[in-house]
Amino acid sequence: MGVEDRDDEEIEAEHRASRLAAVREFAPNARLDEELQLRLTGPDTEGGALRFQWGDALLHPMETAVSVAAGTPVQLELTGISAGSTVVHARPIAPAAPPEPHALDTLAPSAAGTGMSTLTKLLAALESESDVREWAKLFDSVEVLSRALNKYSLDLGVTWYGADGDMRRARLTERGRRYVARLRATQDRDQEIVISGRITELRESGWVKVKTGVAKNAYAYDVHFEDPEELVRMRPGLGDNVHFRVRFRQRLDSVGIARSTEYTYLGPAAEQTSLPLAP
Repeated sequence: MGVEDRDDEEIEAEHRASRLAAVREFAPNARLDEELQLRLTGPDTEGGALRFQWGDALLHPMETAVSVAAGTPVQLELTGISAGSTVVHARPIAPAAPPEPHALDTLAPSAAGTGMSTLTKLLAALESESDVREWAKLFDSVEVLSRALNKYSLDLGVTWYGADGDMRRARLTERGRRYVARLRATQDRDQEIVISGRITELRESGWVKVKTGVAKNAYAYDVHFEDPEELVRMRPGLGDNVHFRVRFRQRLDSVGIARSTEYTYLGPAAEQTSLPLAP
């Protein structure tokens, strides 16, 4: 019959857009109420109920992810649970003290809307196993969410109904979560550098803190000696000026995030005078 095959969410989104268009004939700055729907599917979701352990593990990471994506804190509140698997309904909490009416641009995107736009793009990229480096700052928050979904064998569907009548959808299924785990794996990147500065801390276990300047906020390196006895033989003292050759090792994941850094002593730099090595 030529009838388009659409689901209930798409039909609802069209109705919302139509209502908004009608209202804006009389009030050009009118906006709709924003809503976030999280659809959880899995072995224990058919009852349409949210288990407390799921809520603890999933809802806070979702709020954090939206906030990071928005670049500002966004608070969400639960407004209901419905069946059709388990569907969580939420909305952003309006600011306690909104700007003065004359200073408020009612057509500007909300923080929640901006955050959901970015978050759904990242989730779509994860599901298609695409390059996600554009959203590197958001990756850690989504990884926490992914681990929680794995823990309870849940898939997540996200639907955002915006104030301007738009609808954004994304999913995070097992495929996307496996891709998150692969991106999280790290590889080492080494380079040799010279560190010059003043010793401000010594530990017999083989650690030296070298501060590069006298200012309070000057950068300080924690240099590790693989053989602590080598450090003891050098007889360094607090306040000594040193020039160390070190191996700078970064552990980078596939998104380009440095998961750890370390500095390992290789020997004195050319600028440094010989230190006494005799015991």
